[in-house]
Amino acid sequence: MSKPSYPREFLALLKSVKNKRAKIVIEHILKHGHITTEEIEKYGYKHPPRAVRDVKEHGIPIEMYRVQSTDGRSIAAYRFGDPSQVRGGKLAGRKVFPKKMKKDLIADLGCRCTICLENYADRYLQIDHRVPYEVAGETEGSAHNTRNFMLLCGSCNRAKSWSCEHCLNWRQHRAPRVCQDCYWASPESYKHIALRRIRRLDLVWTEEEVKFYEALEKKALSAKAAVPKYVKEIIARHVDV
Repeated sequence: MSKPSYPREFLALLKSVKNKRAKIVIEHILKHGHITTEEIEKYGYKHPPRAVRDVKEHGIPIEMYRVQSTDGRSIAAYRFGDPSQVRGGKLAGRKVFPKKMKKDLIADLGCRCTICLENYADRYLQIDHRVPYEVAGETEGSAHNTRNFMLLCGSCNRAKSWSCEHCLNWRQHRAPRVCQDCYWASPESYKHIALRRIRRLDLVWTEEEVKFYEALEKKALSAKAAVPKYVKEIIARHVDV
């Protein structure tokens, strides 16, 4: 199957992308016509949808379809969409965050993940929009307002990306207000998680606290229950509803 040809303006847009992860995806599609999740992982990226999002955030249309992996599984593959559907304006590409912004966020939020509340060295924390960039973009002045951003560890950032990408508001409605009421934007006060009626509690045991977790784990094992289920049962016995 021959590779499609693209308008000169579209090729210029592809060439203008400097983000390393997005550039790898773009160059692979240009060369082979598509890229699969399996191929993205071979480049060292363990969260393929995030790499594809990097391309979309530059306004470049991407289509997803299903193919078989080398071991026979059904996996996602991506190719460029209709060049006439290039997005301009607020979704023309995510800006690089200045170092000062990270310092300001650490001053406001502490050097910890906003979701799991675990402390990290600043190099392990990533700046993320509270309301996904793909939903709201960046209105004038919002890029300088630290209230619109949060600090996330790599694990929580991946979890947030997966949850948001499977949310109906993300895929269809794109209403910023709905995102603002979500756990992933406001973990301290929220009404839903990706539109589902869910409440979530992240607990982390560190250093000397680990012994309490290990004791809890032993009791859960004796009760033949997973630790989260066992913790819920303990709470249920001690809370009046």
